[in-house]
Amino acid sequence: MTAENTMNSGPMGESATGPRACVRARGDVLAVLQEFYAAEAAYIAAGGMGKAGFDGLARCLDPEVVMYQAPGLPYGGTWRGPRGIEEFMAAMSEAWQSLEFLEQRFVVDGDVVVVLNRGRLQARATGRILDTSVMQLITVKDGLISEIHPFYWDTIAVAEALHP
Repeated sequence: MTAENTMNSGPMGESATGPRACVRARGDVLAVLQEFYAAEAAYIAAGGMGKAGFDGLARCLDPEVVMYQAPGLPYGGTWRGPRGIEEFMAAMSEAWQSLEFLEQRFVVDGDVVVVLNRGRLQARATGRILDTSVMQLITVKDGLISEIHPFYWDTIAVAEALHP
């Protein structure tokens, strides 16, 4: 494995348009992930389903994408397909009003990427700020995200930030 990139927070730039724009980044897993993370932060900031467009995220997802969230989280469970990821993002947006990436580190081994996300989230219900880290194991297939396994540094801190 080799370290490919370290990136600090900030806008990722404009993404291409079209229903499968991430395919244009075939072979460049970092571009796909950077586009996905920028779209995720924008989606949450806009308020989620019904308030934000999901197209920016959907462009980066394989039709068979699967995300496995820790069952102890309010948005825990297995989320399948772009529709499942959209439902996850809606639940995530209900929990959090903002998501800021302070640092991201990517370790790329072919189509498998380990991402260390250090970020700051603000809970929608309590207003509490949570500075935390989430490690993700992500598989990119044919230029699209096909599997996501997040590992939270402290799920108890997440629960405490979200509940009064």
